[in-house]
This record gives sequence, structure tokens and C-alpha cells, in this order.
Amino acid sequence: MNAIQDTFLKIQIVCIDKNETQKLASMIFINSDNEVFIKEILNVYDNEVVVLLRDKSAHSIILKDNIQAEKFVDFMQSVIEFRYKIIKATIFHDTLEITKELLIKGSS
Repeated sequence: MNAIQDTFLKIQIVCIDKNETQKLASMIFINSDNEVFIKEILNVYDNEVVVLLRDKSAHSIILKDNIQAEKFVDFMQSVIEFRYKIIKATIFHDTLEITKELLIKGSS
């Protein structure tokens, strides 16, 4: 991959229905500092992902299947670790398209 492909990564996550997609989109809400509400992935049970939010509440998201759950957890891990930031999230019915950007540390 070249540097531009590594800088921006996009994924489509399919939820069990449109309501779960909207719930997931609200959990990765991008605030003015480009932070997400999801602080930690607590557990994965088949197609259910349990997350801890910054307000210390836990919530579950029901995805289409366990493959979607694995994709989501893998994609979000680098965001939770502050290596990437979410720059865009778009809902398409039962699918959430998420784009993240590599955070480049300054050399000062």
C-alpha cells in the first residue's frame, strides 16, 4: 500500500437493522476534537459487541453476524488507541460506512 492508502481507511459495517445502525452511529459520534464516544471494547458475543462509552455506560450493538463484529472491533481498535481518528460516518439503511484517518505525531 502507498502512504495515501494507509492514511485513510474506510469500512462498511452491517448491523442487524437500521435502528442498530443509527445507535452505532451515535456511539461513534465525532465531537469537535474528533473524539469518539467509544472508550473501550468490553466483549464480543457472536454478533453482539459490548462497548464502554466515555460516560462510563456500557452498551451493546447487534451486528449482522460475527464477521461484522470482528471487522468492527479490528477497525475501531486503532481509534481507541488514538492512532487513528474517525473523520466521517454515513448511514446507508442497515450499513454504517466509517472513515478513519491516521494521526500523525509532530516531531517537535
